[in-house]
Amino acid sequence: MILDKNTQDKPEINYPTKWGFKVIGKDKIKVEQAIKDIMGDKSHSCNFSNTSKNGKFSSFSAECTVDSKEERDALYKAFGEHDDVDYVI
Repeated sequence: MILDKNTQDKPEINYPTKWGFKVIGKDKIKVEQAIKDIMGDKSHSCNFSNTSKNGKFSSFSAECTVDSKEERDALYKAFGEHDDVDYVI
């Protein structure tokens, strides 16, 4: 990723690139399964990250190599639309 400090433009992202998602939901097991389901056969990592202070939410860090902005956006959308995922960052 290249960021030009002299402009207000978005950073230039060169593909393919590794991309990480923070995936958050109420049921730890279901969130982890949602990540596996969405990633399918795509090579990825999935690591438990944290439990919220009140124990209501669990978060995972998921990472994979994306080949394009379209693929990255499609994964983000799939996480966001999954019934067992409350937030994706």
